[in-house]
Amino acid sequence: MVSCLKLIAAAMATGLLLTTAGCASTDDTNTPDGGTVTQSTGAVAIFTPSDGITLSQHTPLNKWAKLVPDITSELKKQGFKSANITTTTSSDLAKQSQDIQDYVVNHAVSAQSGKNNANKKDGADEKEITLIVAPAAETQTSTRQYGDYVSQTSGTATDRTGSDEAGSTDASESTDTSESANASSSDNASDSTDTESMPRMANALQLAKDSGMHVVLVANPVKDFTPDAFVELSTAERIGQIQASKLADKLQLDTISKDNPKAVEILLPYTASADGSDDEFAKEAFAGAWSVLQPYFKKGTAYSPSGLLTADTTDGQWESVAFKIDKDSRITDEITNRLKQKDSASHTRIDGIIAMNDYVASGVVDALDHLGYTGSAADINPSITLPGIVGNITGKQDLHRKKVPDPIKAPENDGSASEKARDTQWPIITGYGAYVDELPQLVSGHQWMTAVEDRKGAATQLAQMCLKINQGTAVKSPQNLTKGTYPGVAGKNMPTLRPDLVAVSASNLKSTLIDPGYITLADAGM
Repeated sequence: MVSCLKLIAAAMATGLLLTTAGCASTDDTNTPDGGTVTQSTGAVAIFTPSDGITLSQHTPLNKWAKLVPDITSELKKQGFKSANITTTTSSDLAKQSQDIQDYVVNHAVSAQSGKNNANKKDGADEKEITLIVAPAAETQTSTRQYGDYVSQTSGTATDRTGSDEAGSTDASESTDTSESANASSSDNASDSTDTESMPRMANALQLAKDSGMHVVLVANPVKDFTPDAFVELSTAERIGQIQASKLADKLQLDTISKDNPKAVEILLPYTASADGSDDEFAKEAFAGAWSVLQPYFKKGTAYSPSGLLTADTTDGQWESVAFKIDKDSRITDEITNRLKQKDSASHTRIDGIIAMNDYVASGVVDALDHLGYTGSAADINPSITLPGIVGNITGKQDLHRKKVPDPIKAPENDGSASEKARDTQWPIITGYGAYVDELPQLVSGHQWMTAVEDRKGAATQLAQMCLKINQGTAVKSPQNLTKGTYPGVAGKNMPTLRPDLVAVSASNLKSTLIDPGYITLADAGM
C-alpha cells in the first residue's frame, strides 16, 4: 500500500499544485489605493477519530464530536462556505489513513483533470485546501479519562472497543462522512496492520503536500511527516502542572511556615501494559505535577501523609504513587490505604489531593465521605462561602470574602476537639476533564477544581490559521502561537498552537463554562 502511494505521488508529481483560481468562497480586502482584491478562502477537510460510546455517565466534556462543529462554525465566520468544508470521522488509524488517502488521491486527480480539460473555465475546481487531521491514537483505560484531546502515542486504537472494568465501554458511534470512502476502502482499512497504518498516513499526508494541499495536525504527531502547523491541545505534563500549580496557590505553599506544613497526596492512575512497558502518559503527568510540588517538599512546607513522596523523590519514581485503574474499587482502596488509621475513630490530616482526572476525583470524594471527613473546599483558606458561590453562579452577587490568615504553627496533636476537627477537615481535591456529571461537586465544594481545554478558543484560532494558510499569508497570532518543536520529526520547528488550559472552580464556573455555552445551569446542578 505504501509503495502504491509512492507510485501515485510519482505519477502526479508534475502539475499537481492546486491554485486559488476560481474558488467558490472569497474574501475582499482593501488595497492601498482604496480598491479591493478578492482573496480565496479555499476549502478545509477535517479528519478526526470517532468518539466512543460511554456506558457510564463519567464522560469528559471535550470530545471529538464537540470540536468538529465548533471548528466548522468558526470556519464559516472566517468566510468559508459550507460546501467547502468537509468532515470525516474514522474508528481507528487504519480506517483514518485510508480515508485520508482516498480524499487526497481523488482531489489530486480531480485537480489534474480540471487543468487538462479545455472545457473547464478558469480551473473552476481548483482551490487551496487545508487538511485538519487529528490522528487516531491508541487509547487506554487511564488515558481515556482525560478526554479526547490529550496528546498520546499514535497508533491504531486497539483499546477503543471492548469491556472496560472502570465503568465504560467504547465503541464507534460515528459513521464515515467522506464521499471518497467506499466499500473497498473499508475492507482495505480493516485488513491493515498497525505497522501499515502509520506509514500509510504519513505517505498520504505527504502526497497531499506534494499536491499543493496544506496539513495542520491536531493533538497527535505523525512520525516522519512534517505538517504546516501543529495544534497541541493538552499534554499529560501540562495536565499535571495545572493541578499542582492551582493546589499550591490554594494552600498558599509559597507563604506558609514549615512549622505548619500541608499534607498532600498525588493519586496517579495508570494502565498496566501487557508487554510490561511503562505507562508513558502517567509518567509524564507525574513529572508535570512533581515539577511544581517538589520544591515545597524540599522546603518542608509540604509532606505526604502516606510517606510515598519525599523531598528526595525523583520523576523516575512515579510508580510510588501510581495505582491500576481497572475497576472503581481501586480508587477507594488506594486513598483508604494511604489515610487509614489503626483507630477507626482517628483521621489522618490531608490538605490536598491531586486526583489527576475527574473520574478519580469522584472516587476520592466517595471514599473521603465514607471515611468521615467533613466540610468542603469552601472552608479552606483562602475561602468563600457556599452561598456566595451559588449567588455568583446564578449572577446574583460577586464574591468578596477576604483571606483568613493561616497559623504559623500547626496545632499540637493533643487529641482536643479542635485537633480532631482539623484532621477531619475536607481537603482540596483537583481533577481534569470537566465531567458534566461531576460539576455539581464543584458547586458543593467537595471537588475544588477541574481543568479543561479551551475548545472554542482553539477552534477560533484554528479557523483563523486555516484562512491564513490558504491565502498564503504568514501564520501569526497574538496568543498561544509559537515556533515550537514538533515531536513527529526530530529537530523540526514550526508554527505551534498551544491554547491555555482552563482551570475551573466554583468561583469561576459561570464565566468559564456556563457563559461560553459549554454547559447549562442545570448541568451544574443549579
